[in-house]
Amino acid sequence: MALFAQNLAHWLREVFLSGWNGWAILGLVGQLCFTMRFVVQWLASELSKKSVVPFAFWVFSLIGGGLLLIYSVYLKNAVFILGNSIGFCVYCRNIWLIRNERKNNSKSAKAA
Repeated sequence: MALFAQNLAHWLREVFLSGWNGWAILGLVGQLCFTMRFVVQWLASELSKKSVVPFAFWVFSLIGGGLLLIYSVYLKNAVFILGNSIGFCVYCRNIWLIRNERKNNSKSAKAA
């Protein structure tokens, strides 16, 4: 049991305390932005008492996904590169659709 605890302590030190550099910090910031999208979505839904996906959800998705994509390219990890690339395209498309909808709604309101 002592050997397990010693190995675990070594692993935790290696993973969470050693090896911090600019790339690791970029990955961490990307992950935090990506996590914030769920917090924003949860709070918006709680306030509305129904499921809501606010614009900020897509903004945090785009920022977090973009940073994680950069980090995964640096790591040369094909799984993360593919996963983040697909998501990044979806986030861009949703932001594009929302902005177009807002633009059209603004034009309609001005015309009325």
